[in-house]
Amino acid sequence: MERVLINELKENESSKISGWADVIRDTKYMVFVILKDRSGSIQVSIDKEKDKEIVEKLSGILANSVLSFTGKMVKSEYVKQGGKEFLPEVVEVLSSADAIPIDSSANIDTRLDYRWIDLRSEKNNLMFQVQTAFVTGMREFLIKEDFTEIHTPKLIGAASESGSDVFEVKYFDRKAYLAQSPQFYKQMAMASGIERIFEVAPAFRAENSNTNRHTTEFTSFDLEFSYIDSYEDVMDMEERLLVAGLEKVKEKYEDKIKELFGTEVIVPKRPFPRINLQDLYKELESRYGYNIPEHDIGDMNAEAEKLTSKYAMEEFGHEFIFVTGFTKTKRAFYHMRKNDIPEGYDLIWRGTEITTGAQREHRYEILKQQAEEKGLGRDVEFYLEFFKYGCPPHGGFAIGVDRLTMLLLGLPSLKEEMFIFRGPSRLTP
Repeated sequence: MERVLINELKENESSKISGWADVIRDTKYMVFVILKDRSGSIQVSIDKEKDKEIVEKLSGILANSVLSFTGKMVKSEYVKQGGKEFLPEVVEVLSSADAIPIDSSANIDTRLDYRWIDLRSEKNNLMFQVQTAFVTGMREFLIKEDFTEIHTPKLIGAASESGSDVFEVKYFDRKAYLAQSPQFYKQMAMASGIERIFEVAPAFRAENSNTNRHTTEFTSFDLEFSYIDSYEDVMDMEERLLVAGLEKVKEKYEDKIKELFGTEVIVPKRPFPRINLQDLYKELESRYGYNIPEHDIGDMNAEAEKLTSKYAMEEFGHEFIFVTGFTKTKRAFYHMRKNDIPEGYDLIWRGTEITTGAQREHRYEILKQQAEEKGLGRDVEFYLEFFKYGCPPHGGFAIGVDRLTMLLLGLPSLKEEMFIFRGPSRLTP
C-alpha cells in the first residue's frame, strides 16, 4: 500500500500513514500517538484490549521515533486534533529514537549542536517553506522577464573584488579561493552577450564577525542585466522582484506565518522611497539626534540602518527605502561614477541593509583606472579582460536569501534561520 499524507486522508478508507511520533501518551486503556508528516498531524488511537499486537510493538518506543500505521481515519467530536483520529490495524517501527537531548528552551548554540533535531518543529519547517516560496516567486518573475539562470564557479584562481576576506584553499599544486560573490562572472556574462542573468548559489566571506546578521557562508540571489540607462533601472528591477517574491509568500503562507511567527507579510507599494545619503544624515540628526561616526562618513552602519527604517515608516509609511550617494571610497571599484559619485544604492528593509546595487562601469580604460585607484592590480587582470572587446552598459545587485527570510519572519539572528549556520566559531554539524 502506498503512503498517504495525513492531510489527504479520506474517512473510512484503508490507508497507510508514516511520520514522526511527536507525542506518545500511554493511559490505562489506550495508547495515543500524535503522528506528524510534512502535511500536518493526526491522533492515532490504539485500544490496549483490541490492539494488543500494536501495543506490544510500541512497547519502549519513545517520541521522535518514525512510525508507519495502516488503518482508517474516522471523524470524532472528542478528538482535539481537528476532530479526526486514525484507528490502526498494523504498525511498523521504521526507526526508534533515543531520548532527545534538547528541547525548545535550550539556547541557540546548544540547539545548533543538534540542528537536525531542532529543525523538526512545525515552525522551523515552515521557515524553509516560506523561503522556497520567496525564491520561487523571484525566480518566476525573472524568467518571465527573459532572464537566464547561470551557475558560476566558486573555486577561483585569484582573490576576488578587494583581495581580502576570502578563504584560501589548496588546489593541487597552487592556491585557490572561495568566491565572495559571482560579481566578476555575472559581468563576464554581460560581455558574453547573454544580456540578462541570475544565479542562486553559495557565497563565502572570511569575516571574523559575530553579529546576528553575518555568516561565513550564505545563499546569494544575484542578477545582472544589460542595456540600462542608469542605476534607476536597477532599483526599478529590484522593486518588481521583491514585490513578486512577497506576493508569492503572502498567497501561500500569510495565515500560517501570522500564527507561528506573529508577523505580517507586507507586500510593498511601488515606487519605494529614495533618499540621498547626505540628506539622510540631516534627517537622522534633526529627528533622532544621531550623527554618523567619522569613520562611517560616506557610508552607513547598523545604527543608521535601524534609524533609516524608522524614518521611512514615519515619513513615507513604507518598510523599504533606497539610499543613494555613497562616496567612492566606500564602494567597489567597478561601480560607475558620475561627478565622482558612485551610481549605486543600498536598499534598507526592516532596519537592515539587504542589497548593494549599482550600474557597473563597462568602459575598459575607466574601469582599469578605478581599479588602480583601489590598489588592485594582478588580482583583477582577468576581470578587466572582459571589457577589452566590447561590453554593453549594465547593472545588477545581490540579495542574501537567508537575511531576507530572517527579516521577513522577524527572527533574531541568522543562526535561527539558516539550515546549517556557519560562523567564525562553528564548522559543525
